This record gives sequence, structure tokens and C-alpha cells, in this order.
Amino acid sequence: MAIILGIDPGSRVTGYGVIETAGQKQRYIASGCIRTNSDFELPNKLEEIFAGVTELIETYAPDETAIEKIFMSRSAESALKLGHARGVAIVASIIKSVPVFEYEARKVKQAVVGTGSASKPQVQHMVESLLQLAGKPQADAADALAIAICHINTQSNMSKMGGANQFRRGRLVHVDR
Repeated sequence: MAIILGIDPGSRVTGYGVIETAGQKQRYIASGCIRTNSDFELPNKLEEIFAGVTELIETYAPDETAIEKIFMSRSAESALKLGHARGVAIVASIIKSVPVFEYEARKVKQAVVGTGSASKPQVQHMVESLLQLAGKPQADAADALAIAICHINTQSNMSKMGGANQFRRGRLVHVDR
């Protein structure tokens, strides 16, 4: 049994999803968003994200964190802000000794919907279906849950192939000290 914290980072809204996995079974625990104060400058927003992720780790005690890899968006400034948000989420996990794994957005969509070009509503629908939720989660929370599902599936497949100890498809950011 393992608890996975999925994170969809953003400087304004950081989605999170917490899933418990035991073998092939996945159980929804929680999801939501860390919303930063729009009046704050970036350093203060990053502090809010760090505090929010730290609180999630203290509340749910995840065994692993799965986070979306950075992608080049329309503007370099947006990509940099996303990178900062990812960085503080990763640091919050590392400080709490929670290993971090990164997944590309296309891989997450492929794992959950079956196509790497899936839309947000398609991801929401599949997350709702796979986790047997009563309704569609908010888009950023659904993305975070999808990241956690992708991680669970990737690790399960690697275990079946017998190479989980030597190779992991999601890049391990932290190794035990």
C-alpha cells in the first residue's frame, strides 16, 4: 500500500491529488487546489505554494510525489513562473524526505485517456471514471490526480517488467540519503 501525491504546479493555481494504491486498486483520498493571492508578488506566491505542499505532506504522509515536468508554453515568462512553482513543490517534498518523480503532460494524458493530445474535459472525465468519483473534479485537481494515476501505472508496469529497481521511467529527483 502506498500513498501518492500528484501535483499540477502553477504560480496562480497548483492542483493536488492524493491517491492510495494497493496492487491494482486505487482509492481516491483527496484533491483540490492551492490558490495564491493575486495581489502578491511572485516570491510571496511561491511561499504560499511551498506552505501548501508542506501542509499536504504533513496531512496525508505520501510515500511519493509525482509532478508534471516543465513544458515550454507560449511565453518564456510563463515557463519561468511554472518552473519556480515546480521548484518549490519539489523542495517541499524533498525536505520532508518524499521521493519526487516527474512526468511529461503528454505521457500523463496518454496514461489516463489513451491519447497524449487529450483535452482537459477528457482528463476530468477519465479521472472521475477511474477513481469512481461522484462528480468531475476541478480541472487543476483532475490534472494532479491524473499525474498520480500515471505514476502508479508507470511504477506498476516497471515492477511487472522486473526492472523497477534499476530503471524508472519517471525521473527520480531524490534518492534516499
